[in-house]
Order: sequence, then C-alpha cells, then structure tokens
Amino acid sequence: MPPSTELKNLDWAAIAGQMDSEGYAVLPGLLAPEQVHALAQRIGGDAALRHEPLSSLDLGRGDLYVFQSDLPDPLAAWRKAFYEHLAPIANRWNEALDAAYRYPALLEEFLQRNREAGQTRPLSHLSRLGESDYMALHRQSEGEHVFPMQVVALLAAAGTDFTGGEFVMTEQRPRMQSRPMVLPLQRGDAAVIATAQRPLKGSKGYYRVNLKHAVSRVRSGQRIGLELSFHDAP
Repeated sequence: MPPSTELKNLDWAAIAGQMDSEGYAVLPGLLAPEQVHALAQRIGGDAALRHEPLSSLDLGRGDLYVFQSDLPDPLAAWRKAFYEHLAPIANRWNEALDAAYRYPALLEEFLQRNREAGQTRPLSHLSRLGESDYMALHRQSEGEHVFPMQVVALLAAAGTDFTGGEFVMTEQRPRMQSRPMVLPLQRGDAAVIATAQRPLKGSKGYYRVNLKHAVSRVRSGQRIGLELSFHDAP
C-alpha cells in the first residue's frame, strides 16, 4: 500500500484534535516490521547519512545519522503525504495566533521557500542510543520558515531491544510550571509532535505555549529512533 494511501486512511479529525489538546498524536503500528528493519539497517551502512555525535552538538550522549540528500523511500513519500495533511492544521494554528504566515499546500513549495531563505541543511535523522545514552531536551526551530509539526518513530522494541529510553516532551505555559509528557511508543509506532510552539485556548483567547522533546537515559540495550522534519535549517 503506498504511503499516501496509508496516511489518507488515518483519522485526521482525531489527530487534529489530539494535536490541539496535547501537542502530539501517537500513530500505533504505522511502520511495518520490514520497514522498521530496513530503516534501522541504514545506520552504519548508508553513505548518504552524516554521523553527528550528540555530544558534539551539546545534546546529550549517543549518535545521530542525518540524511544529507534526498530522503529514501518510504520516508520521502511519507514526508510529502504527511505534510499535505498537516499543512491545514498548521494554518489553522497560525490563524488562531493571529500570525499572517500561511503554509503552502504542497511540500515542494514550502521547501522552495526554505531554499530561498538559505535553509538548506537537512534535519531528518536516525538516532542510536546505547546504554547510558540520552537525548537532551531540544527543538528544531531555527530559520525563517519553521513547520510547527514533525514526525518521530521508534525502530527498536522497548523492553526487548532496550530498557529506559522513553520519548519525553515538555510544555511550558506562561506563569506555570512545565508540563512533562511521556509518549508510550512501541516498535513501529510513529507520532506527530509539535516542533516548538502550538496554540492553547485560554480564558482570553489563544496564546502560544513552548514545547521541547527528548529521550530519557537508556538503561540497557540499544534504542534506534527516527525524526522526520518538514523544514530545513539555515
């Protein structure tokens, strides 16, 4: 089944509602076992991946493998199809926040805006975290054209391939303590998450809340994950 059909069959009204209320929406079993295996096998064996130690980025311990050129299938097709479903949500968020910016309907048009603004550094990557490794709280929000959502996925079996390594998000609301959230991901699960900000309705209308995400310390084994971004960095 092509990725566009897979994603079209998802309950997008429910996903939009979860993004509005929580800032994330888990998509159980989105990746088939053979897709999970093929993606995980790219680590260490794909010349198109640029290795970046998390320590060199001051983002924790472990390793990132960044896709330097065009994404391989099925990631390229997923990125395009996901964007087309998420752009209306992103535009509704901007409207709620009285932001004039509107995202184009097609990913290629948005990436052209990225290129014109000097945003040409890919952000989508695989990650590999071993025992005692972790990914610090962060967000990918550099540049003039930042898409407010991204997709993450787990490519290893929690409790079998590794222990610990929970995917964590924090949400900072004005004049309130940060709200922690743990996403219960299993091997093959994906999630749409807010990249850096989202609107939240208060008593006086909508306001921005700030979000970051991280991976807690791996206690044993090896955790492999995926982050799929829709914008590039400067």
